Amino acid sequence: GRSPLLQAQRLLDRSLKRRLEPRTAGPAARLRTIETLAMAGIPVSVLVAPVIPKINDHELEAILEAARDHGARSAAYIFLRLPREVAQLFADWLEHHYPDRARAVMSLVRQSRGGRNYDARFGERMRGTGPFAGLIRHRFLTAARRLGLDQRSVDLDTSQFARPPRAGDQLALFA
Repeated sequence: GRSPLLQAQRLLDRSLKRRLEPRTAGPAARLRTIETLAMAGIPVSVLVAPVIPKINDHELEAILEAARDHGARSAAYIFLRLPREVAQLFADWLEHHYPDRARAVMSLVRQSRGGRNYDARFGERMRGTGPFAGLIRHRFLTAARRLGLDQRSVDLDTSQFARPPRAGDQLALFA
């Protein structure tokens, strides 16, 4: 059979990634990163974001399964957020890349945001409300539970922590 990485590459939409997040790591590279961290003993949690109705929501379970297969221990998601001027930018992007779905996508977003493009209330802005947002929440929770990605606590070993000798030295970790 095929390796899990090849299966995940086939499942995860690389063409959408190029349209939505140009110049960022693709699905295969992200999965390799998860695997590398997990193999080093680092607990990995994945964030599936943004979940966009009729654009990438159909991949939710496949993304979670691929992440689990590559060593992720937990997961979370964020429903599409369109604050302020981002709403018009996104609507323009939709019309350009998915003109056949643009109205339906925006309709589902508004149905999940109380009739608006965005709801800034804490607790609502990341998940949305209403039937469609509830369906996404149910699908995510069901898949996360089935795949064992619903464990949120991680025991961290802080015994190796050491304060940097001088202020600013910690930034050298990323050089």
